[in-house]
Amino acid sequence: MSSQVTKASPALPAITPQLQWELEQFLYAEADLLDRRRYRDWYAHLAEELRYRMPLTFNRQARERDHEYSRDDESFLFDDTKATIHIRLKRLETGMAWAEEPPSRTRHMISNVRVEASDAPDAYIVHSYFHLYRSRLERQVDHLIGGRTDMIRRASTPLGWEIVTRDITLDQSTVQSNNLSMFF
Repeated sequence: MSSQVTKASPALPAITPQLQWELEQFLYAEADLLDRRRYRDWYAHLAEELRYRMPLTFNRQARERDHEYSRDDESFLFDDTKATIHIRLKRLETGMAWAEEPPSRTRHMISNVRVEASDAPDAYIVHSYFHLYRSRLERQVDHLIGGRTDMIRRASTPLGWEIVTRDITLDQSTVQSNNLSMFF
């Protein structure tokens, strides 16, 4: 009779109340940076290999729920990297970005934060809901509501964390906003 040795997989780190609180505080501080238009400070919390994207949302029958959002080989409302976000910020800083002249006023409300361990060291999968309120000009008001799934890891940034990936899903399938020049 042969004995089979099985290698135990390393245990994933526990999600402690302290860790949950730290990650929530990071998300709230990030929202504050965006609402105060401190985009370069926010940019400092994006990982070099960032993937920041928003798939299209489709209205599907119940049997097609697995295709409610666009897949990797389909179109996205945006699919950014740190480099493309840098280009977006440079454009905003010119004062010639018509979609943000005059600048939007935003409020990011973040809730329902749930943290999961990931296989990557010091990185966590963080799910949250958002309500992004934006007002611009005299009568342009947008309410964008949805969810985000982020991979966030410890880093030597001012807030101690950086965003590695962010997938943003909108609850509405038809975006009625004039543009999506804001950050989520």
